[in-house]
Formats: sequence, C-alpha cells, structure tokens
Amino acid sequence: MAAPVFIALILGGIVVLLFGGDLLVRGSAGLARIWRLPPLLVGLTIIAFGTSAPELVVSVQSALEDVPGLALGNIVGSNTANFLLILGLPAIFGAIPTTTPGVRRNAIIALLAALALVAVSWDRTIDTVESAVLFALIVAYVGLMGVLAGKKSDDPSLAELTDLEHMEGLPTGVGRSVAAVLIGLVALPVGAQMIVTGGTEAALALNVDEALIGLTAVAFGTSLPELATVVMASMRRQADMAIGNVLGSNIFNVFAVGGATGLAASAVGDDLPVPEGFFALDLWVMVGASVAIAAIILARQPISRLFGLLLFIAYVGYIVVLARSALGA
Repeated sequence: MAAPVFIALILGGIVVLLFGGDLLVRGSAGLARIWRLPPLLVGLTIIAFGTSAPELVVSVQSALEDVPGLALGNIVGSNTANFLLILGLPAIFGAIPTTTPGVRRNAIIALLAALALVAVSWDRTIDTVESAVLFALIVAYVGLMGVLAGKKSDDPSLAELTDLEHMEGLPTGVGRSVAAVLIGLVALPVGAQMIVTGGTEAALALNVDEALIGLTAVAFGTSLPELATVVMASMRRQADMAIGNVLGSNIFNVFAVGGATGLAASAVGDDLPVPEGFFALDLWVMVGASVAIAAIILARQPISRLFGLLLFIAYVGYIVVLARSALGA
C-alpha cells in the first residue's frame, strides 16, 4: 500500500480519536451533573484527564506496540505545537494577555515539566521508577489545583474546569450520557490503533523514522482541540482562558501522558527507549519554546502580534528542518 493511504489512515484515526475523546468528556460530565457530583471533583478528574485522552491513548498504544518514536514524538510534538503554533497563530490576529491569575504559576510548572522530560530521558530510557514519578507529579498537580479551587482562586483555568453547569452540549438523561461514554471508550482505542498502524506503515513506506510522524501529523492532530479552543476564546475576547488551557495541556502531556506511557512500556516487559534523534533537535525546541513562553509570561508582557508571528515562523522553520532531515535520510 502507498504512503498516502497510511497518511489517510492517520487522519481518519485523528478524527475518530477526537470524536471519542469529546464524547467521553461530555458523557461523563453529563452523568456527573445528573448524579450531582461536586463540580470540583468532576473538573479535576473527568474533564482534566478526559481532554488529554487523545494524546494519552495514542502514546500508550504506541508504547505497547513497541513504537517508542511515535509515542514520544506525540508528546514532544504536541507540546511544541501548543506553544509555537497554537499560541503563535491566534496571537497574529490579536494579542493574548498573560497577566491572568494562575498563568505565571502554570508557566513555571510547564517549563519544569519540559525539563523533567529531558532529565528522565537523559540516559535514553524512561524506566518504571521515572515513569511513576512523572505520574505522581500529575497527581500532585491535580491536588494543588484542588487546594487552590477550594480557596476560591480566581484562576480562569480552574473556573473553566469546575463550571460544570455552564458546559454546553452535554447529553440529557442517563441513557444518552452512558451511550456517549461507551461510544467514547470504544472510539478512543480504535482511533489510536488507526494512528499507530498508519504512522508505523507510513514511516516504512516513506523510509523515515516513526518519530517524524509522531512529531508532525500525529502531534498536530491531537493538538487540534487546543487550537480550536484558543481561536474561539480569542474571538470571544477570552484569551486569558485560552493560554491557561494550553499550559495545562502541556503539563498533562508530560506528567500524565509521559508517565502512563512509560508505565505501559514497563508493563509489557521493558523500559521506554528514547531514540537518540530526540536529543539532536526535538527536545531542545520543546524546551526553548517553554522558556520563551515562560519568560514573556513572567515579564507580564502580552503575546503580541509580532511575538506571535515569531512563534509561528519558528514552528514552520522547525517543520521544514524535520522535512529536510527526513528527505536527506
């Protein structure tokens, strides 16, 4: 089969994956509202983890099928796309403020998360203990969010997570909510399998490393919800929530997705290998993007149109370098 067929399989898998993740979150939130569960509990568990489900299932499935390049490429590529593309592109059309409560804290945590991923990967493997530490950190982060929410913090990202009553498009009735959850639970692994199969076979057909597929097509696809959120928030003049969404996504990608992926690899008998190629460019681009975003947030400067353009150009340049490297290989 030709490479375009496998690329189409990846794109189809992304559609199924995002559809499944959305249904899972909405169905679960619908049940939570019907059963009158505390909004804080729902927001910090179902919604927070559910929105990272696409990245989670793809990376875990890749690890289970011994395709580490695809697994890590999805995490590193998603985080890079979130900072350079997802924040850069909308900022070109309107500056994004960075003075919202909680943004500075999450920017620091997102930067530390990026550095933590480099640290645990330094010996070219992520072992069971390191994976457990990463996952423990997401539990600690969720706990911190819970404490802050309990203190009535005015962090908009917390408000977005816990405002269950104003979530739109939730199914009505137990039957519809359960159906949405079940369909989502089926669609997520199906979409992940399509992506892993398509990514692996496309890499073989194109004679490139599967990490390239994870860093580009898969990472971009699983970042589409964040892009849609940021664009819509900017249009509604609520960009303060948008940047919180992106920072939270990057934190979850490293700690929750990275930790679960490493644990999944260990469960099938081996540590998660880190391909050498990630240390040539990809990890450093991710860290550089994290430093740039943290710096401008800590300086309390908005992501201006010019800075957004520079972020976008950096992302395009990164993709061009990856493409040239693949063609040269």
